[in-house]
Amino acid sequence: MEVTTENNEPLSSLIRYGTIGPAMRSNEAPPHQTNLAWDVLLELEGGGRDALHSRLRRSLVAAIRAGRLAPGAVLPPSRTLASELGCSRWVVTEAYAQLIAEGYLAGRTGSGTRVSWSDPPPSTVRVTASRPVGTPRLDLGPGLPDLRAFPRQSWVSTIRAEVQRMALVDLGFRAPGGHPRLRRTLAEYLRRVRGVVAGADDVTVCTGVTDGITRACRALAAVGIATVAVEDPMWRRLARAAAAADMTIVSLPVDGRGIRVADLAAHPEVRAAIVGPAHQFPTGVVLEPGRRAALLEWARRVDGVILEDDYDAEFRYDGRPVATVQGMDPSRVLLFGSVSKTLSPALGIGWIVAPRRWTDAIRATSVSPDGPPTLDQLAFATFIETGSLDRHLRSCRSRYRRRRDALVQAIRSELPECRLSGIAAGLHVLVSLPDRVDAAVVAAEAAAWGVRVHNLDRYRACPAPAEPGLVLGYGNLADHAVMEAVGTLARAVEQVRARSAPAS
Repeated sequence: MEVTTENNEPLSSLIRYGTIGPAMRSNEAPPHQTNLAWDVLLELEGGGRDALHSRLRRSLVAAIRAGRLAPGAVLPPSRTLASELGCSRWVVTEAYAQLIAEGYLAGRTGSGTRVSWSDPPPSTVRVTASRPVGTPRLDLGPGLPDLRAFPRQSWVSTIRAEVQRMALVDLGFRAPGGHPRLRRTLAEYLRRVRGVVAGADDVTVCTGVTDGITRACRALAAVGIATVAVEDPMWRRLARAAAAADMTIVSLPVDGRGIRVADLAAHPEVRAAIVGPAHQFPTGVVLEPGRRAALLEWARRVDGVILEDDYDAEFRYDGRPVATVQGMDPSRVLLFGSVSKTLSPALGIGWIVAPRRWTDAIRATSVSPDGPPTLDQLAFATFIETGSLDRHLRSCRSRYRRRRDALVQAIRSELPECRLSGIAAGLHVLVSLPDRVDAAVVAAEAAAWGVRVHNLDRYRACPAPAEPGLVLGYGNLADHAVMEAVGTLARAVEQVRARSAPAS
């Protein structure tokens, strides 16, 4: 039987009313809840002879108790809801009045009708909030910039401006390879600050370096380049990306001058290499000029390609950053970068600069959706064009340099037997531990005291317990926490050392 209104007008058995429009969140509404509740599903069938206002009341109570209408949610005005239901306004006002009397709703002039009922807690026992399980009190893990320094206001203003002026076509599907404006802007920016030789057609926008390496390795594998050399130690996620593309991995050691290019001679099957010349992770060394030239010569000789991870290139504190290897021979080098260390990994914006012969193949390996959202791409383009990125990086460089200096001084004071490696750059340092001190046990001990550090072995192709080390990130560590973090780490090292000392 069809449900009808009091005027015998047909009424859908399931009614979704209203639309959500722009509105400011009131101070009374919980910050984690949607402020307007104008689109909730109401079930009004099966009422028998019950009046419509009774059925509406029961449906609203059910929605409130089920959590579809959260505490503080604003219900639509009675006139709006009556129009959507096709009934008289009295039906809605009567239902609202009953629910206000029962404590489910609260009405206030100028503030609308809100949900005031909440499900009582199952127990009166108070639970004290604490850190989520696994969240360290002090984080010395690498991989993050200073998230407190993210330029929220500038980014919000940029996003707002782009929404207002973006073309209608940009609201459709994303352009293959990235928005043309961002590709053009990136080409100009990288040419200016990194010495890259490329035009807009050589740039492909992706979601990060790992995404870019994955795409490139798939394209290489498709033409028969089946083996890739990687640095050891390295950010293992990149090696896993290559392996996922069915490429064979050959690990080459890194010393104080970068990857040992001469070792490639022992692997004639290798025709691709993933390297971090500007600031190798995690050793922190720079690929010296002689090895750069030798690496390019190898690529020409074997008709191979170099996959250059431009890691930490923006943060050099003891001098000007070195230019990219890509600028030395753009026909043999694919360059990868992202905003993960400069702005935030949450933005998911990266890029690939590739020779023309590889660009189409790389773009063909992507899956839909292709790259970051168009709005974020346009906002990032504006961020570069207006100089906001340059200003942000200048501020970050100054902050990170002071923090690194404080960390190095604290390590030398609290851990005098440990040795620091790498140049003054980036967002991490490599600390070599004394002999017979197990780095994995130190990391576990520090974690038990709320300090997260990374064992160097997690970045090696094979564990090397005879060369224990820790990778310490300071990008997202508060300045005031440096001494406490290093002091706690020093106690952890001492504890492990005391337990491992031979009995006298």
